[in-house]
Amino acid sequence: MATALILSDGKPGHENQSKALAEGLGFSFQIQQCVYPSKAKKTLSYLCDRLGLNPDLTGILPEVTERIATERPAILIGAGSNTFYSLKLLRRKFNIPCVAILTPGGYALKGFDAILAPAFDNPPVRANVIQIPTNLTPARPDFYQTQTEAFFERYTPQKKRAVGIIIGGKNPIADVTAEWLQEQLTQLFDATPDCEHWVTTSRRTSPEADAVIDSFPFDYKLIFSRERFNPIPAFVTQCERLFVTAESTGMLSEAVAIGNAKVEVLDNLSVTTGKFARFVKQLCDEGYAHRFDGTLGDTARKVDLTPVIERVKAMLD
Repeated sequence: MATALILSDGKPGHENQSKALAEGLGFSFQIQQCVYPSKAKKTLSYLCDRLGLNPDLTGILPEVTERIATERPAILIGAGSNTFYSLKLLRRKFNIPCVAILTPGGYALKGFDAILAPAFDNPPVRANVIQIPTNLTPARPDFYQTQTEAFFERYTPQKKRAVGIIIGGKNPIADVTAEWLQEQLTQLFDATPDCEHWVTTSRRTSPEADAVIDSFPFDYKLIFSRERFNPIPAFVTQCERLFVTAESTGMLSEAVAIGNAKVEVLDNLSVTTGKFARFVKQLCDEGYAHRFDGTLGDTARKVDLTPVIERVKAMLD
């Protein structure tokens, strides 16, 4: 099997999208960390790109260049601003196709064979830009089967119906306060009385939010700060309904792309404009999700990313 080399900035969300693309294209993958040693050098990369400079990579990316020269991967993939300039430089030096995931803001768009840009970023129209409705998510059935089996080794449901709650946390445009979460969970339990309730949190969930979760009678509970296990594959494949906080774009993307669950957005956004708000509005307007308001929606439409993968394949041929 041909290999993709993923340039990773170390952010799990970016790395997971790169893995999903490699797998969708039928490549195995290797991962190479690629982060600027300082903000000044990252800033300089924008200027160099705009001036069309093509520096010698031997002293800039020694580990990457040596690895590519030895292994000769079939494709380079990167997500996140730390990887974009390196992708273009390596593409020029080794003549290996490269794909950027997310909009390379600040860099010229030429030089990438394909750019997968979320629609909520309002990307420019270019021949090499493919708009995607959500983040890329892994779609391998064996992955979800294995992870679900691992979940059931830890927990045995007592009822046939379950709802899953995926809680994120604070970022610059959203928060999960104790008061807000108390209200949301009270309404959620009232709206789903005949179901099991499963919950999982993230690294961004605060201790105050954890305490609120502890006060509710969840049938299954995973608090990220106390336990490392990923129950989300089981949630998206086994639950009849999923509740996801609005700032968790990666989890929302997975919820609307995998399984058959109806998706409810727990709207914790403090900023009503910008890409997060556009993303939630898009999902709700197009029938992929419902904004939870104490009542339940009836939307179960799923995003099909197959056409996106096929377009990338065609652009790389």
